[in-house]
Parts: sequence; C-alpha cells; structure tokens
Amino acid sequence: MRVFVSAVGVSAMLLLSAAAASAEDSIDSYCATMGEQDHFASDGYPLKDAAQIIRQDRANYHAFHNRDSDDDSDGTFGSKASRARIEQMVRRGGMGREVRSEIVNGNPYICVDVYSNSIEVLIQ
Repeated sequence: MRVFVSAVGVSAMLLLSAAAASAEDSIDSYCATMGEQDHFASDGYPLKDAAQIIRQDRANYHAFHNRDSDDDSDGTFGSKASRARIEQMVRRGGMGREVRSEIVNGNPYICVDVYSNSIEVLIQ
C-alpha cells in the first residue's frame, strides 16, 4: 500500500510540474499566413519542415519585407540570431501533427504564442 501511495504522490507532483510549466505567460504572439514564398529558403530551395517554414516566414517579414497581407508583426524575431532559435523553440513547444502537415502542405493562417524558450503554434 505504501508503494502505491508513493507512486500516486510522484505522479501528482509530475502533473503539477507540467501544469506549472504550461501556465507560463507568453512573452509575444502573432498570427501569419504561411504563404508560398515562406515555403522556400532565401536561396530558393524548398523547405519541407514546418519549423523551417515558420522561420522563413519571419525572415520574409522582418528581413526581406516579403509579407502576406494579413501577417502580424512580432517583437521577438526581428534579428537573424533570434530567428535561428525558432526551430529549437518549436521542438520545445507545441505543434500537433495535423498543424505540421497543414503548414508543410498548404498555406494556413497560424497563430504563434512565444514563450522564453518555446513556441506553441495553432491553426486559425
């Protein structure tokens, strides 16, 4: 019985820790269309990964001023160095399989919540 109670206690602590981490306030957010131009790297090769497409969208917005009409600005990814973190931040954050597929295979309108070390991506 004592082992069961300890296991339940550890499980509860893990769930509370996960809830606290997900309760972190976002530091920035924006919405943007993943347009055709976002599916190609600056040097022309096609991108096949959703995080790379999101990164290119921000490069197109900030560096190249090649924007979709409904792209929002953000206060986080204005520099090349900050955009270089996007792929790692996506891995740490949340993006479902369907979201990844829609970004890679289409031109969805996404909304991004930026946290200190992660990004959550949703399709609107």
